[in-house]
Amino acid sequence: MCIGINGSHNVENAIASLALCHKLGLDLSDLISRFASFSGLKRRFERIYSDEHLVFIDDYAHHPTEINRLISSIRAMFPDKKVTGIYQPHLFSRTRDFGDAFAEELSKLDQVYLLPIYPARELPIQGIDSLWLLQKIKNSNKQLVSKSELLSALKSTEGVLLTIGAGDIDRLVEPIKQMLSINESSI
Repeated sequence: MCIGINGSHNVENAIASLALCHKLGLDLSDLISRFASFSGLKRRFERIYSDEHLVFIDDYAHHPTEINRLISSIRAMFPDKKVTGIYQPHLFSRTRDFGDAFAEELSKLDQVYLLPIYPARELPIQGIDSLWLLQKIKNSNKQLVSKSELLSALKSTEGVLLTIGAGDIDRLVEPIKQMLSINESSI
């Protein structure tokens, strides 16, 4: 079976949905053929840009398990490429509750750019911020950046670039894509 989206987690979801449809007595032949043309959902392993030097993927992952699956899938697809991740923590409470797990998963990246926590509906929690999380990441190639500093930090990025998070990091996707397009045309 061929599906039109990447990621082992997406393959597992496709198999689970087919199993459910089979259990309900639906004809699977039509459903299987439709998977090949399914291009996925916005912000779920969404390929934004690609050229001979770099692939840029945006993902809504905002839990350690989701980040694990994203990075594992990227490593399987691009085993010899440097993987750079830009992560925006979502919620102070989630960052506090899963801080060690976030740090463990983000440490698997070759380069980590950490944005300030997106608070959504929460007020700050004393002692919990992106610097607190950054200090837990066991990777020497890590940096806390503001949104305004990010584009200049990414100028020479090669390999695979990921934007990760459920906050307003999606507002950075288009400016990053434009910067990458300009960089490619000037080479």
